[in-house]
Amino acid sequence: MYSGNPDVPDDVFAEVIKQIHDFVRTRVLPREAEIMTTDAIPGDLRAQAAKMGLFGYAIPQEWGGLGLDLVQDVEVAMELGYTSLAFRSMFGTNNGIAGQVLVGFGTPEQKARWLPGMASGEVVASFALTEPGAGSNPAGLRTTATADGDGWVIEGSKRFITNATEAALFVVFARTEPAPSSGPGIAVFLVPARTPGIEVGAKDAKMGQEGSRTADVTFTQVRVGPEALVSGSGEVGYRAAMTSLARGRVHIAGLAVGCAQRALDESVDYAASATQGGTPIGDFQLVQAMLADQQTGVLAGRALARDAARLYVSGEDQRVAPSAAKLYCTEMAGKVADLAVQVHGGTGYMREVPVERIYRDVRLLRLYEGTSEIQRLIIGRALVRSAQKRMP
Repeated sequence: MYSGNPDVPDDVFAEVIKQIHDFVRTRVLPREAEIMTTDAIPGDLRAQAAKMGLFGYAIPQEWGGLGLDLVQDVEVAMELGYTSLAFRSMFGTNNGIAGQVLVGFGTPEQKARWLPGMASGEVVASFALTEPGAGSNPAGLRTTATADGDGWVIEGSKRFITNATEAALFVVFARTEPAPSSGPGIAVFLVPARTPGIEVGAKDAKMGQEGSRTADVTFTQVRVGPEALVSGSGEVGYRAAMTSLARGRVHIAGLAVGCAQRALDESVDYAASATQGGTPIGDFQLVQAMLADQQTGVLAGRALARDAARLYVSGEDQRVAPSAAKLYCTEMAGKVADLAVQVHGGTGYMREVPVERIYRDVRLLRLYEGTSEIQRLIIGRALVRSAQKRMP
């Protein structure tokens, strides 16, 4: 059973959360409109985030990070989800899907080379897995890594890569050639962004999450040495991807809870102050019913995200619970955001009203790091296989 993270005691973590809570509400919230209209995170907010250790809060302390485990990470995610999701996206890949590949599977030399810079914010890492024909299922990868002497030549294209335009390091997944006699044959490589043959496309124009940067990345005859192969083995890529994504799904669940809490708070404040015919709309029972549904979803999501994090850290469940948490919490956040717009009426459809932005921002949560449909497949398949194994 999980008994807490000895690296970051409860009293220290309580202070970390308080600092993040205060920073989000006093420094980031007032500038949400600026982030949205400029489609960028202000430099002073980035500098302050780096100073606070946010670029490496989930990176072990020995490499310069804060060393928070996933139980603590979820609490951080719920705070960060309360504001523009682009702010969290700025350092999300360092702590999450890209950084955790290094933390969990990198050699000591690879960790020493990259993790300190990632923890300080000097290095931004991008997780280069998704392709035009391979998204939630890494088994469909078409990017190749061909053995060339003691090194490799990488060829292929990646799509929707977060922080690609700012990345100093790409964590690249590719199918090895020649193919191994057994196993998925997927390896993962640490490729510096300045390596010849890498081309980063224009920043994507997205529905929401203004200020976050995604782009296509093309690898044309990109040559890397043996030191680029994570763990020194060509057989860990698939496992590294699945492990990193499962952990990330619990983080996304916490993020969704934070978004939903903000949408709920905005709804309650509006219902208490806006009037219709001289009566606060919050006095109307149908409005109260919408608020009740929002509150119920937030409470259920928070409990599920926390429980999934505990089960992941203890090792009791690192597959079904993460998928269940992401599925429920991201779907819940979408419903809560929709109700928030409804509570606000026509006002909620106006640009620069927080719930309008939240409505667009949370839609992506049901897509990345495994769509809701993929989560349902993972959960259902695991339950059936578990039952089959128990059969005589």
